[in-house]
Amino acid sequence: MNMSGKLYVVGTPIGNLSDFSPRAIETLSSVDFVAAEDTRVTIKLLNRFNIKTPMLSYHKYNTIERGDEICRRILAGENCAIVTDAGMPCISDPGEQLIRLCAQNNITVCVVPGPTALASALAVSGLPTGRFAFEGFLSVNKPSRREHLLSLVNEPRTMIFYEAPHKLSATLKDMYKAFGNRKISIVRELTKVHEEIIRTTLERASEDYADDSIKGEIVLVIEGAPRPEEPDNTLEYAVALARTLIEKGASSSDAAKESAKLTGFKKGDIYKLLLDHDQES
Repeated sequence: MNMSGKLYVVGTPIGNLSDFSPRAIETLSSVDFVAAEDTRVTIKLLNRFNIKTPMLSYHKYNTIERGDEICRRILAGENCAIVTDAGMPCISDPGEQLIRLCAQNNITVCVVPGPTALASALAVSGLPTGRFAFEGFLSVNKPSRREHLLSLVNEPRTMIFYEAPHKLSATLKDMYKAFGNRKISIVRELTKVHEEIIRTTLERASEDYADDSIKGEIVLVIEGAPRPEEPDNTLEYAVALARTLIEKGASSSDAAKESAKLTGFKKGDIYKLLLDHDQES
């Protein structure tokens, strides 16, 4: 009989503690232990809601040993909840490695959804929300960051990035250089007292915030690449093209043939409309 426990992925507030859901509180109160990115941050949340569950740290520097330990405890029958400092764990977060480890060990994973900065920023950005690409944090390594941005030059979907305030100026300049002058929404301090949505352009932003004057947690939402204009490809267009060729000296037959080659329409259809037009004239 399988007596193993479960891993609960629990979203926590990104700023306003009132966003913490009753189900999340119940889950953190009922599990055997909480795996926290930073126990010093999570203890404040637990204390606020009078949750006494013991914690252990799980962060990018101890994923291997702690991941094995967490899985052993769950397989032995304990239930664990993983949380990050703010938002949904496992999104741009080392928790994704724990999820993979649980999958390898056939451990049941349950999600207790909560606030997430990327979706919240997108919703208020004023940019298209139907399709988007979440790109997380850019590398601090200049060649890697340049390669990342250049790989997105033709990305048509709205793009979402996380960025630290002390790197914002350099990032905006790099984005303007890579993408040109696109629309951008700089969303900062979501759900907090100083929440702000700055809707501008990459050119203006790279000038206005060159001094790293913006503080707080920042999400950048950027307009996708403009879609290339689709060429007209109607029969009327094919006939108009043929007429242009005739004006340049081609016979009606040759013009219809060349237009058919360029547009994919049948030569006979193009030629017939040319004749019909000539007869009407």
